[in-house]
This record gives sequence, structure tokens and C-alpha cells, in this order.
Amino acid sequence: MKLFLQVCEGVQHAHQKAVIHRDLKPSNILVVEVDGKPTPRIIDFGLAKATAPTVPGPMLFTQLGVFLGTPGYMSPEQADPDVHDVDTRTDVYSLGVVLYELLTGFLPFDTTQWKKQRLDEVLRQLRETDPQRPSTKVSTDRDTSTARAKARGTEARQLVTLLRGDLDWITLKALEKDRERRYGTPSALAADVERYLQNRPVEARPASAGYRLRKYVRRNRVAVAVAAGAAVLLIGFAVTQSIELRRITRERDRADREAVAARTVSDFLTGLFSVSNPSEARGNSITAREVLDKGSKQIEASLAGQPEVQARLMGTMGEVYWSLGLYRQAQPFLEKALDSRRRLLGPDHPDTLRSMDQMSRNLERQGHYPEAEKLAREALNTRRRLLRPDDPEILASMHSLAGVILDEGHFAEAEDLNRRVLDMSRRVLGPEHLDTLKSMDVLALTLADEGRYAEAETMYRQALDVERRVLGPEHPETLVTMTTLARTLSSQGKYAEAEQFLNETLDVKRRVLGPEHSETLWSMHDLGINLRSSGRLVEAEKVDRETLEARRRVLGPEHPETLVSMAELAETLDDLHRYAEAQKLYRAALDIQRRVLGPEHPGTALTKYNLACNLALSGQRDEALALLRDSVDHGLPYRFALTTEQDTDLKSLHSDPRFASIVADVRRRSGAVQTPR
Repeated sequence: MKLFLQVCEGVQHAHQKAVIHRDLKPSNILVVEVDGKPTPRIIDFGLAKATAPTVPGPMLFTQLGVFLGTPGYMSPEQADPDVHDVDTRTDVYSLGVVLYELLTGFLPFDTTQWKKQRLDEVLRQLRETDPQRPSTKVSTDRDTSTARAKARGTEARQLVTLLRGDLDWITLKALEKDRERRYGTPSALAADVERYLQNRPVEARPASAGYRLRKYVRRNRVAVAVAAGAAVLLIGFAVTQSIELRRITRERDRADREAVAARTVSDFLTGLFSVSNPSEARGNSITAREVLDKGSKQIEASLAGQPEVQARLMGTMGEVYWSLGLYRQAQPFLEKALDSRRRLLGPDHPDTLRSMDQMSRNLERQGHYPEAEKLAREALNTRRRLLRPDDPEILASMHSLAGVILDEGHFAEAEDLNRRVLDMSRRVLGPEHLDTLKSMDVLALTLADEGRYAEAETMYRQALDVERRVLGPEHPETLVTMTTLARTLSSQGKYAEAEQFLNETLDVKRRVLGPEHSETLWSMHDLGINLRSSGRLVEAEKVDRETLEARRRVLGPEHPETLVSMAELAETLDDLHRYAEAQKLYRAALDIQRRVLGPEHPGTALTKYNLACNLALSGQRDEALALLRDSVDHGLPYRFALTTEQDTDLKSLHSDPRFASIVADVRRRSGAVQTPR
């Protein structure tokens, strides 16, 4: 920078000898030793003319209106043929170019591109286009800025910080298109550079009070530091006392609110489990369903004065109803919890987003897929706006959306989303994290639903190898993967290997979880399906009956899992050609599902479909077709509807035009579903 100041002095000295430099570039400058110090000397003024005709004749060499010079260092007025009064401010512009190049390593304009352009276009850019700030130039040209910064003994980021501010202002003032706003002389430019080096306000920058204060602080660092330290101590003491007082007040208020909330919840729970009428008391025979039903009548009245607590308990009760498979009963609680949280906490609050997740999942289980997808997408988009892209909450939200899309039958989109979730989980959480392994299982399930059983099997086996090694052979996630792998093997006709996995998981679950645990009974359920699929119908009936009896005893006769067992036993009886027994089970299950789950629940629709198959096998065509139409139109998952035409149990209906109409509707809907969105 000091060398640049000496260059300015040299140019000013040349002005005093009545010469205006029309084309100053680094090659015009020679640094020589004078008294042992490097001193710049201008050895070539480029294109110059005398400021006054002191010597007549051919000494006036430069001609007005004729283009001469190096465009990269030329001032806008040099590029304008209509300007005939070029003065000393032209050299200020050229010095500004030199300063720009010294600071950044770049010229203000990319002159390499000018070689491909017409001269008039180059001159137009010189006259009309403003150069980037030096700091902006360094920050945007990343490919070469690192090397340029290193040559200046710093890093690109530090160089940007150094240039931003005064040096930007000084350089751009020297490069002003309007010379009236430029420095009047090279010495004025040099003076402003001197001010920058001395931490004084520069003329190029508007001198606000804050700017002048910062400059004063830099010039008087020690005195300011001592005064500031004392002020900070006093202010800090006052602020600390104020914060402490506010903290104590907040904690007291929060404790009061929590105490009130705790008393309210305690009173609510006490009333929930108390039996006011002695005639209603039945010892420990009260069920969770009865407790929930009683609580649902009390929650709004007893917690009206605690809206946040009320919303939290409504969400909790909705979740409990959901876990019991009572999706329709869960719906109003989840709706009220979501509405309250949106109103009290706002749409972006984590609790509000969790309520949206719960609502979406409940709608999905009821077969209301478009509504479930809309909520899942809204929650995901909000989290993407608020959180970093790889936040675990976003992964969980993508996972939930993928489940809804899969149930809708959008297999390609579900697979793509699940693969992205898996890739992110591997990158963010690691290949052996529990959530990553769960993502592998979900992707495998997606592949299986697409009928790509071999790919699903490979994915399941990869996950299982890691789970056995990292989690252990008896971890719940390991057992889940073994069970789903067995289902995939059974779908491929690999019944013996599937049975081996199912027996292994069943033994572990019986020992670790107990013989009547829900997960144990699911393994028995899958074992019964595998036995039936392999043709071992008598053994399958035995396992199905054991599973049904256990679920009735543990879960109750109306639990969704009990209804699933009724349907599975009925299918086995169909295969044994005991249609009347099977039909009785189907009808009993369907009556409960219509009442408990609702007529459009996917489980209800599937039972209607299975009963239609039973009726077709037993020759009851009209009712079979009516139930089949009802099932397809009201809740039957797409992946089951797509098999209607190939289902051999419905073969006796193929000649009926009503069946052809149902198949045509299924084809039309499936075509719409598979169309990319």
C-alpha cells in the first residue's frame, strides 16, 4: 500500500510537469533503489499530452477523437469520442485500476472477453458498466481467489473481510464513471489511502456517527478498552441482577402454573379411575377402553381452564385410542389437540407438528389417504423451512409421508422417497444406527409391496446381518426384520426357510416377551399364514385358532388384531372348503368392524372382499358381487384391488358383466394412481 502511495506521488509530480497520463499500467512503473529504499519511477506515461501548448509544433502528438490506449486501464471519458476535455482525473481512474488490481489480483473488467467483442461494445462497457466491489470480486471468483489471497499473505475469506468497507469505498470512488464524483487529483486519492492506514475516517465513505466512532476506537484502542471494561463491568452487574430477577420471577410463575396444571391433571385422573356408582364397580375387570370412554366425557369440562394441558391430554388420549386400533374414536381427540395447538402455540411449534403427524397417521389407518398425505406434506414442508436439511425430525417426517404414499399405491414415488430417507440416514446417522436399519426395513417393505420380492429379500438380509451383529439376535428390531423377511420368503414360495425364521422369532418372543404378548401373537399369525400357503391346512387351522383365542382373551373380542385373526382363520377354512364356517366368521368380524372401525376402514373393506370371495366359492353370486363392489369403492387398498381380476376365488364371477364393470373401474383407478404426479 505504501508503494502505491509513492506511485500516486510520482503521477502527481508528472502533473506538475504539465503531463496528463492517458494509459497508466503496471508496466509503466519501474522501482529503483534510491538511498537504499525502493522508489517507484514512472518510465512511460503511455499516451500523454501537454496540458498547455508551451512548445508549438509536433510536440502535441495525441489527437482528440482518435482511439489510442489500453482499454483495461482507460477511463470512461477516454472511451467517449464526444468528450474532448480530458483532465487529470483520468489518471485518478487509471490509479484506481492499479489499486483494484493490487488489492484483488484482478482487473475491474474481464479484458479477456473483450478480445471476442467489437471495439464499440468494449468502449460502451467502459462508459456504462460499473465494476464489482473488490470484496465482491474476491468472494465470487472462488476458483482463483484462494491463490491470489495466498500471494497476499492471507486467506480468501480474510481478504474479503479486509477489503469490505473503506478499501471498497476508496477504490470505487477512484473508479467512478462520473469524474465529478472521482478524486480530483492523485494526491487526494493518496491522502484518503493514508487516512485508511491511520484508522481515520476516509472521505470516500459517508461519515456517519457510528463510522467515526469505530475509527476513533481503532486509533485509541488502549484508552477505549479501559473505559469500556469499566462500563461493561457496571452494565454487566446491572444486567445480571435484572436477568436473575426475571429468571426468578419466571420460575416462580412457571412453578405456579405447573402446580395448578398438576392439580388439574391429578383431579382429572382421580375422577377418571373412580367409580361413583357402587353398582358399576367390578373390581379389576374395567378395561382400558372403558377408562378412555369415561375420560372422553370429562376432559373438556374438567380442563377447560388449562387449554395447553387440555390439548396435551387430548393428544395423549387420541394416541391411546390409536394404539388400541380405535382410529375412529381417536379422531376427534387428535383433531381438537391439533386445533388447540395451532391456536395456542402457532403452526410452526414442534408440538403442533407432532399433532399433525398423529392426525396424518390416524387418517391413513382409516383409509383417508388424500387427507393424510396433505397433512404429512404440510408437516414435512414446515420442518424443511425451520430445520437444517439433515435434521432427524425431517427424516422421520419423510418416512411418514412415504408410508402414506405407499398405501395410496404410488409405488415409484414411495420407493424414491424411502431411498432418499435411507441415503440421508446412512450419511447423517451412520450405516449401523437404529433409524437407518428401520429405513432399510421400510424400503424392503416397499419393494415387497411392488412385488419385487427378490430385491426386498436382499435388503432384509442386509439389514438383518447388521442388526444381529450390532443390536443382538433378541433385539425387537432384529425380530421385526426376521418376521418381515419370513413374509417375503413365503411370498416367493420359500416356505421351509420362512418357517425356520418364524419359529426362531416365536421362540425368542415367547421367552423374552411372554406367550401372550402382542408381538408373540403376530409371529403366530404369520406362522399360520405360511402353513396355509404351503398347503399344510390342518396345522394352519390349529395355529390360527390358538392365535384367535389368545387375542380374544388378552385384547378383547373387538380389537382390530382379534378381527384380523378371525379373518385369517376364515381364509384357512375356505381353503379347507368349509365355506359355511368361514362365512360365519367373516360376517361376525364384518359386523364388529362396521361398528367399531367404520364402513370405509381398510380392514373393513378387506373383510368385505374376503367374504365376497367366500360367497363366490359357495355360489352366492349376487351378494358376492354387491360386497365386491362395496369393497372396491369404499376403502380397499389399491394393492389388493389390483389382484381382483387374477383372484381364482372370484373365477365364477368372470362371466357376469357386473364383474367386468368392477374390473374396469379398478384398472382405471390403478392407472390414475400409477401416473407420476
